Amino acid sequence: MTLDPRTPILVGTGQADERGGGVEPVDLMVRAAREAAADAGSARLLELVDSVRVVGLLSWRYRDPGALVGERIGATVRHTGYSGNGGSTPQVLVNGAAEDIAAGRADVVLIGGAESWRTRTKLRAQKQRPEWTVQDESVPAAEIMVTDVPMADESERRIGLDRPSYVYPLFEQALRISAGRSPEEHREFIGGLWSRFSKIAATNPNAWVQREYTAAEIATPSPENRMISTPYTKLLNSNNMVDQAAVLLMCSVETATRLGITRENWVFPQSGTESHDTYAIAERGALDGSPAIRIAGARALELAGIGLDDVAHVDIYSCFPSAVQVAANELGLALDDPGRPLTVTGGLTFGGGPWNNYVSHSIATMARRVRESPGSYGLVTANSGYLTKHAMGVYRTEPPAGGFRRLDVQAEVVGQPTTAALVSYAGTASAESWTVVYGRDGSPERGFLAARTAAGERTLAATTDAEDLARLTEVDVAGQRVSIAENGQFHFARR
Repeated sequence: MTLDPRTPILVGTGQADERGGGVEPVDLMVRAAREAAADAGSARLLELVDSVRVVGLLSWRYRDPGALVGERIGATVRHTGYSGNGGSTPQVLVNGAAEDIAAGRADVVLIGGAESWRTRTKLRAQKQRPEWTVQDESVPAAEIMVTDVPMADESERRIGLDRPSYVYPLFEQALRISAGRSPEEHREFIGGLWSRFSKIAATNPNAWVQREYTAAEIATPSPENRMISTPYTKLLNSNNMVDQAAVLLMCSVETATRLGITRENWVFPQSGTESHDTYAIAERGALDGSPAIRIAGARALELAGIGLDDVAHVDIYSCFPSAVQVAANELGLALDDPGRPLTVTGGLTFGGGPWNNYVSHSIATMARRVRESPGSYGLVTANSGYLTKHAMGVYRTEPPAGGFRRLDVQAEVVGQPTTAALVSYAGTASAESWTVVYGRDGSPERGFLAARTAAGERTLAATTDAEDLARLTEVDVAGQRVSIAENGQFHFARR
């Protein structure tokens, strides 16, 4: 097969973990970039980078981190890009880079990100500020290539439902109810799922936590593993307390050949798709599903010319157990197949959850997996927001028959069922899903509820009432009647 010289390939990957702390994000990214060049077997590759595309950073503010990276690796960069917030960003950037390389708009693209969140958090606690690079207003801002994922619908904002650790437990409760499990059975179930993820992390040299945990250790609250929001303990949450970086180096077949990068290093992006579910949580058709994942996944496989049974390696975006279950259910993947685990890294709890950049790590690890088994297919899924925006990528060491193909499948998603949502509502409704948020002292602080009106509309509500919180933690309240006030506060009928 004669390859088009513009065929895009992933030739080098690098991951950096800084356990000693103190290294600023761009320097951590440079370290990963040098590792990626070494992985490609070409020192010259970094000099030829003409586009640097950086995943949005939270641990430090840069106007154009790509310019700093380019300067520090000795490249003459023609283009720099940056992104807003969202975990699907790395896969979206790979999809875009593959298209740009194929079209001749770029030749060597560096995609990466880094977080020094552990360092920054420690310094904040000491009321110190790191002496890291400052880019003032005289530095032109990089092009924003991927915008922020919307995460603040009025129905959520008015009751303080404003972060993933509050929202994903609502999805988890809905999954439990659909599966017909008791709360105790479901805690054991998700503990087992996360235990299997920790087993993968234990053998991943780039994982932040390289230890296998039992299901009981994960699901049972303890002083070291406090309850965050029911049913999630700390070990069932994404772990952003890391200093990690990952870089992907992509180029054309023509350039790889000219530089003498061995064919065994080439990983071909086969296909990429993107989509999103409703931005407002209350409008979702079901809290335990994602039409956007189902459609984007099916189309990614279709564009690659394969079926699910052809996929040997999988990495499902794993910020919380509910994200994994929803994606696996929609894609048709078994949750407990020892021959095809749902992660190659160990996931965001154990592999590490460096905010927006986890998927750079999963793609880097996936590249290693498909190289180790030439000809096999790997599927990476990525998620932004509250199971909101999604991106999929298929990878293989053989070129795609029809070239790399990318598709935004949103037109198909738009026609999927949604739910009529009420921003404010006063009256009675039935409990659909809920969670209780705990303080650091182990006491329940507030509860969040998704409820259905008699007409089937969904509304979101909250409570800080001690009796209501006790009921939410002690009783399976699915379907029970609640009274909701105009201000979004709810109460159960008093016993």
